[in-house]
Amino acid sequence: MKNIILLLGFLLVIGCKSSKIELATVTDVEKSLSYLASDELEGRQTGTIGIEKAAVYIENTFKENGVKPYFKTYRDSFNLKNIVGYNIVGYIEGTDENLKDEFVILGAHYDHIGKGKEVDGDVIANGANDDASGTVAVLEWAKYFSKAKNNKRSVLFTLYAAEEMGLKGSEHLAEKLKTANIDLYTMINFEMVGVPRAEREVLAYITGYDKSNIAEKLNVYANEEIIGFLPQAKEYNLFKRSDNFSFYNEFKTPSHAISTFDFTNFEYYHHVDDEVDKMDFEHMTSFINKMIPALQGMINAPTKEIIMNDE
Repeated sequence: MKNIILLLGFLLVIGCKSSKIELATVTDVEKSLSYLASDELEGRQTGTIGIEKAAVYIENTFKENGVKPYFKTYRDSFNLKNIVGYNIVGYIEGTDENLKDEFVILGAHYDHIGKGKEVDGDVIANGANDDASGTVAVLEWAKYFSKAKNNKRSVLFTLYAAEEMGLKGSEHLAEKLKTANIDLYTMINFEMVGVPRAEREVLAYITGYDKSNIAEKLNVYANEEIIGFLPQAKEYNLFKRSDNFSFYNEFKTPSHAISTFDFTNFEYYHHVDDEVDKMDFEHMTSFINKMIPALQGMINAPTKEIIMNDE
């Protein structure tokens, strides 16, 4: 009898280990980014065949992982003069009856500028760091939460077009969601997370640091300091220069951008050399996985613990 109990205990442990949700892997991160920032996509300029290929890739990733469209399809379309743009919006409904009507948005822009100044015959601005890196991070979290099924609040995974044209994609989506009167708790945009900061620095920083207590809370949820303050972010007013600002404008709820690019660690902003070979996939994978408990804490907090500060 004792041996049977021991065997059952052993099988239970094995079962728990085998059912553990897998975190992001370097292989998957590199595979996704290598496609999104490949020459085949020609710099992902809004309105081009290249960004259409990126949109299809994102949609297929959502489909393969059971992430539902929030609207009738994954696409939130908008017009800019003679150009049609598409935000791609995935949705995982919350599991808690009391919290599922509250939303957390995790976003990044999947467009880029198309072509840049020629260097050694190369004119394609691949946008590996800007912002294929943020796009891949959002896709990895969509994959994780689709398997974990432990998000008490509902989560939207939003990838924007026309960021490079003045935040037009996120402006359209924010206005649409505001008109639908969704209860937006928090929004985080992920911008240029493909390269690490210096070892002495905090892993990442958040824009609009003083506008809410989000950095403090994310660090508590992560059980380590992973989000810090960057003076240049305030100096250059980065809070207003990323897609988070569209949601802040509409909802006046905590809406911030997180980045690991800090003006000292990457020289190729809007440059044709913003290529896959400049990315640090070990860093990216570590960042994605370290953010998971922080995001879970935010998504599953029993009350709205993240609040705006008095200004």
